[in-house]
Amino acid sequence: MPVYDYIIVGAGSAGCVLANRLSEDPKISVCLLEAGPSDWHPFIHMPAGLAKLVGKKGVNWDYSTAPDPHMNNRSLWWPRGKVLGGSSSINAMCYIRGHARDYDEWAELGADGWHWKNVLPYFKRSEGNSRGESEFHGGNGPLGVSDPTHKNVLSEVFVKASQQAGFPQTNDFNGAEQAGFGFYQTTTRAGSRSSSAEAYLKPIRQRPNLTVITHAKASRVLFENGKATGVVYSIKEKGAHEISARREVILSGGAINSPQLLMLSGIGPAQHLQAHGIDVLVDAPGVGGNLQDHLDVCTLQRCTQDVTYDKTNDIAIGLNFYLFKQGAGTSNIAEAGGFVRSPLAEDERPDVQFHFVPAQLDDHGRNRLPGFGYTLHACFLRPKSRGRLSLNSADPNDKVKIEPGYLSDTDGFDIKVMREALRLSRQILAQDAFTAYRGEELLPGAQVQDDSAINDFIRRKGESIYHPIGTCKMGNIDDIDTVVDSQCRVRGVSGLRVVDASVMPKLIGGNTNGPTMMIAERAADMILGKALLSAQ
Repeated sequence: MPVYDYIIVGAGSAGCVLANRLSEDPKISVCLLEAGPSDWHPFIHMPAGLAKLVGKKGVNWDYSTAPDPHMNNRSLWWPRGKVLGGSSSINAMCYIRGHARDYDEWAELGADGWHWKNVLPYFKRSEGNSRGESEFHGGNGPLGVSDPTHKNVLSEVFVKASQQAGFPQTNDFNGAEQAGFGFYQTTTRAGSRSSSAEAYLKPIRQRPNLTVITHAKASRVLFENGKATGVVYSIKEKGAHEISARREVILSGGAINSPQLLMLSGIGPAQHLQAHGIDVLVDAPGVGGNLQDHLDVCTLQRCTQDVTYDKTNDIAIGLNFYLFKQGAGTSNIAEAGGFVRSPLAEDERPDVQFHFVPAQLDDHGRNRLPGFGYTLHACFLRPKSRGRLSLNSADPNDKVKIEPGYLSDTDGFDIKVMREALRLSRQILAQDAFTAYRGEELLPGAQVQDDSAINDFIRRKGESIYHPIGTCKMGNIDDIDTVVDSQCRVRGVSGLRVVDASVMPKLIGGNTNGPTMMIAERAADMILGKALLSAQ
């Protein structure tokens, strides 16, 4: 049986970071398992290629939720990256950290030490910002972060409209103040996508102490006397394999796959595991619980001019990108956006985020609409609703049951904020800046005006904006629902950690990819026993 010091399950946003940092010491051997293929596909590296990756099952786990009773019993699509780089290889690349208060709140919830002052140095260590190093940014880190090199005219119009609507402007959502509107910095470098695989794995792939195995689907963690000692994985047509870990097994499969693997390995709600014939190693009721995600509602407007990304010359765009790294191919499509405090905001933090897309985007772009248009996404950043993941069977190849729990909070607060988010969207799109481009409102449609009609629209058309977290919650070890302690160690066993978005105790106010890489950066120091960084 092959033996390594560390086995990392999942080469996504967190796993590639860990593989890099743990293998820096040539005396430490690391094995990185990835269920998907290599990130060879050219659409992964061209930022605008994300539109072509929609529904591409070769790099996507292609999850769907169970019918959600609060969303008109719809089954919602949850794409997740199944490729080196994970979801950082297929996402829209918006680089957002959230609000400083989000991390202080983690610490208050039992994630001891994860205050803003303690996570900022790891954000900076990760970041290679094209603007250079500053109080809030790193300039030399592996992860490329840069300003847009191409802006659609409608993105410029949107930012101007937000100003006309009376909202503040910003050139840095990750600076001293998050609130405001402007252009997103993206995880790109020199016009190309900077995924975790491109940033952290590619430069060190040839290290002799690092083994990367693709198409390797983990099915179980092995234990001896309560200590994780290895992993069972399978490769199609090659059967099952076992590998051994001298020091630790680290799960970095994300908010869906990590809790599934824990449950398949006997760590989860005892009654649920027993119902599927799985021997219980640790009764951990929190595994799969605490599921949170940002629900998104879109306002679609017809455009009277042919300036959108709805119909493009793909050959010309592709050539311009691959030959010169210029033009629309360098665009992440969601070029502009903003953060605001709605009238229902409960504290000083913005509670609504916007992503503007100069194209018609319905059903994640899978429903292609005729003509030209633009779309404004809006999501409530701190939903009170919670969902759960559970096993459908003890077969590792069976997808888990996802019950997202959207809009399930008992006091109906979530849908009230979602209504405000939609009204704010309409307010911005109604400004004079859009007059030369504005056609009819396609969605929700002019007839949707009162609270009841807007509620129905949100339940009928709301979708995930791809930020599931929380299903292996980090917190106080005395809390029965805690899955990992503040060093990401799984309670009840030894030699096993979870390091990915699933450990977040609560959603941060923004996109989750950058924060997931930060978690892995900080966890790597914990694993190696290094002194933890802290801002002065």
